[in-house]
Amino acid sequence: MDTTLQDPLVGQLLDGRYRVEARIAVGGMATVYRAVDTRLDRILALKVMHPSLAADGSFVERFIREAKSVARLAHPNVVQVFDQGTDGAYVYLAMEYIAGCTLRDVLRERGALQPRAALDILEPVLAALGAAHRAGFVHRDMKPENVLIGDDGRVKVADFGLVRAVDSVTNTTGTVLGTVSYLAPEQIENGVADPRVDVYACGILLYEMLTGEKPHDGDSPAIVLYKHLHDDVPAPSAAVPGMAYELDELVASATARNPEVRPHDAVALLAQARAGRGRLTDEQLDAVPPQALTSEHDNAE
Repeated sequence: MDTTLQDPLVGQLLDGRYRVEARIAVGGMATVYRAVDTRLDRILALKVMHPSLAADGSFVERFIREAKSVARLAHPNVVQVFDQGTDGAYVYLAMEYIAGCTLRDVLRERGALQPRAALDILEPVLAALGAAHRAGFVHRDMKPENVLIGDDGRVKVADFGLVRAVDSVTNTTGTVLGTVSYLAPEQIENGVADPRVDVYACGILLYEMLTGEKPHDGDSPAIVLYKHLHDDVPAPSAAVPGMAYELDELVASATARNPEVRPHDAVALLAQARAGRGRLTDEQLDAVPPQALTSEHDNAE
């Protein structure tokens, strides 16, 4: 996950406590660094907001308020928030560091996953979201980049709270935030975001894990948004012949365009996923989809 890049923060001591060692990733709202907490002598991740957002006082206030709330959400599949603060122009969160990769990295490397592997990732994601939903949080921006898979195999969901703080930016700028490939129809139409938008995004994630491709694609974000509004997500078995009906059913339930038809939160979808898994044979769970990338494909890249 680490990328060695020139960055003015690398090598600096932030807020008199956090020694920034390396830049890990750059997102639309923040840059993530690996750092050392010099007080507790532990490695952690620092998410530092981009200056354009950090200059917005009301945004920073909401960001900090939500960070404090999310820090109370203790769950083994949620990336923990340890601290938040400001240092001059820098506004940051100090978070648990996960040595490993993202689900996006896995999909790039492996293409489609076996159903067992897909469910092994989906279930802890739903457990994390379920805990958040029951605590009154909605993630709003579930995507493979926010699913972290540790070197020890643990699955964790990142970026709770940050996305909720951003919700008000949507209202003031008129911009639809969130990655278009995972937005629920009601998010696109009217900005509504209750737990069922996370359920929808997880249905898209499952489809992508099972088939190696997104269900709705297009030459522009507008085309993708249109498809989310007007087209049903196809059955995974249409792309992977012979795939178990139970998996088609799970994707269809989670991605129903009418939110009233979807499971009401991630707890309900997790129960459905576990029940579906229980009806699958080992042969069905371990079936290798034709879209899976072989070592030969990997070497070619």
